[in-house]
Amino acid sequence: MRIEERMKIIYDHRIFARQKYGGISRYFLEIARRMPLGESNSAKIFAPFHINAYLESDHAARGMRLPKFRGSTLAIDTVNSIIGHALIKSQRNINIFHSTYYAKGSYAPAWSKRVLTVFDMIHERLPESFADGGKTSAQKRSAVQKADHIICISENTRRDLIHFFGVPPHMTSVVYLGHSLTSVATDSRPYRLPQDTPYLLYVGNRSGYKNFANLVAAYAQSIDLPKTYALVCFGGGKFTREERELVRSHRLPIEHVVHVEGDDSLLSRLYSGAAAFIYPSLYEGFGIPPLEAMAHNCPVLCSNTSSLPEVVGVAAELFDPNDPDDIRSAIERVVSSRVVSTSLIARGRERIAQFSWDKCASETLDIYKQLIRG
Repeated sequence: MRIEERMKIIYDHRIFARQKYGGISRYFLEIARRMPLGESNSAKIFAPFHINAYLESDHAARGMRLPKFRGSTLAIDTVNSIIGHALIKSQRNINIFHSTYYAKGSYAPAWSKRVLTVFDMIHERLPESFADGGKTSAQKRSAVQKADHIICISENTRRDLIHFFGVPPHMTSVVYLGHSLTSVATDSRPYRLPQDTPYLLYVGNRSGYKNFANLVAAYAQSIDLPKTYALVCFGGGKFTREERELVRSHRLPIEHVVHVEGDDSLLSRLYSGAAAFIYPSLYEGFGIPPLEAMAHNCPVLCSNTSSLPEVVGVAAELFDPNDPDDIRSAIERVVSSRVVSTSLIARGRERIAQFSWDKCASETLDIYKQLIRG
C-alpha cells in the first residue's frame, strides 16, 4: 500500500488557542487543507475549542470557537490538552503529529512521528525584546528536543536553530511559506485617505524588534515625506500612550501617523493604494507581508537583516534598520522615482511566483513521507 493511502496527520490545537488571526495559524490551515484526503488518509486540525477565525467552515478542522477573554489562552489550552490525551494519545493509526506551537507537554501518540515547525529564533537572538523571562525559549527548546524532525521557514532560521540549540543538521529541513492575500478585497478599489493624501504603509505589531520607532524617526527626519505622505499603520492595536508620545517627540502632527484596523479585505485595499510598503524589523523568521505587498503591485522596502534578503531577493529596496537616515534615504529613493518604483513592482511580481502554499504543502508532505519510510 502506498504511504499516501495510509497517511494520518494530526495538527494540534496550540496556535489556534492563541491566535484569532496571524501568520502561524494561517500557515497550518493552508497546509492542512492541501494534504491528500481520501478513504484511508486524513489531515485534521485537532482544536475542540479555539479562538481562531480561520477555522470557520474548513474541512481540516472541527471545533467550537470561543470568545477571547483574560486567561482564555491558558484555559482553552488546558481543556484541549485534557481532551487530546483522552482521544488522540492512544490512537495507533496516526502517522504524523505536527505541533503548531511550542509546549513542554504533548499528546502525540508514542508511535507517531513528531514534527515541529520553528518560525524564528528571535527569543534567542534578541531576548531583551521580551519580558517572559525566557519561558518561550525554554518551551521551544523542549519541543525541539522531542521532535523527530524540525521544519524551518528559512535558511536563516535553520542556521540559528542549529547554532543556539545544537540540533543535528540532518534533523532539519527548510520549507518556505506561501502567501494568501491576493484578490480578497470585496471592494476592489485601492484604499484612499481623506483628502486623497498619498500614504506609506506599515503592517502589524509595532513593539520591540519590529523597530517602529526607527521608522517614525526616519519619516520625521525627511523634509519632504511628512509634507507629501501620511504614514498608515495597519493592525497591531490602537496606538499606545508611548507611541503617541513618540510621534509628538518628533514634532509630527498626530494626523500624519494614522492607525487603521480591519480585515484581510481592507488590508488588500491598503496594499493596493500605498505608495510603498515598509518593513523595518530587526529580525524576521520569514516575512509574509513583503510578499503580500508584491502581490498587490506595491513597491517594497525592508531591512537587510535576518531572513528578509533571502525572501525578497532583488525585489525590494533594502536598508539598515538600525540607521534611521538609511531608512529615510531608501524611502525617498523609491517614492521620488517612478522608474525605481515601477522596477520594484515588476521584480516583485516575478519574485512571488517562487512562493505558494501549494509548493509549501507539497514539500511538507514529502518530509512526512520520508519520516514514515525512515
